Amino acid sequence: MPISSQPLAERIARVLAGSALSSNADGSNASAGDEVDRAWPDHLNQALAVLHTMREPDEAMANAGDAETWTRMIETALGRTD
Repeated sequence: MPISSQPLAERIARVLAGSALSSNADGSNASAGDEVDRAWPDHLNQALAVLHTMREPDEAMANAGDAETWTRMIETALGRTD
């Protein structure tokens, strides 16, 4: 399984920035990579909100795997390790 070197919150923030900036989504820039590199921190609060929503798996997710592990992984992505 591939493991990313970027934190999950940053990857989500980059997707949100890309969506806002790229002409492949809602933006107007045909080549938004450099802008995304500069703008993703502006989307970090939105990314953290997404992660907060993901803390509890839904029923189908819980049935597919270990719900406690899922919650620990999301809490870790949020910077909570207690």
